[in-house]
Amino acid sequence: MGMAAAGEEENEFYLRYYVGHKGKFGHEFLEFEFRPDGKLRYANNSNYKNDTMIRKEVFLTPALLNECKRIVSDSEIMKEDDFKWPEPDRVGRQELEIVMGNEHISFATSKIGSLVDVQSSDDPEGLRIFYYLVQDLKCLVFSLISLHFKIKPI
Repeated sequence: MGMAAAGEEENEFYLRYYVGHKGKFGHEFLEFEFRPDGKLRYANNSNYKNDTMIRKEVFLTPALLNECKRIVSDSEIMKEDDFKWPEPDRVGRQELEIVMGNEHISFATSKIGSLVDVQSSDDPEGLRIFYYLVQDLKCLVFSLISLHFKIKPI
């Protein structure tokens, strides 16, 4: 039993991403998380034009979870530090929390409008890694959610 638990810890994977702000339409945000049991949770809250919160949950195959791990691992984000990144501000905040094996890392920074914001930061290399990883993860999540919850068959 002890060996299996140690092996499971090495393979543990959890990821949560949040981006949001509080403005004239209240608390608007996008959040998703990949849980160790394979569940992908997605929430998108916008009160613009009286929009409502969208919440979706779907279980992913181990192969897809492994692909998520690969994307994170290949990005080398686990080597980064958000010390020199812009602080979250009134425009908004982004958070990225990752548990991979026995490593646990958490980042918080302001919203990034474009690569110009990345280039002008105090840590353009680290922030660029964060920026592109977040873009990749968002694309993956949007694809998975839209594929899984298609209303009309293609």
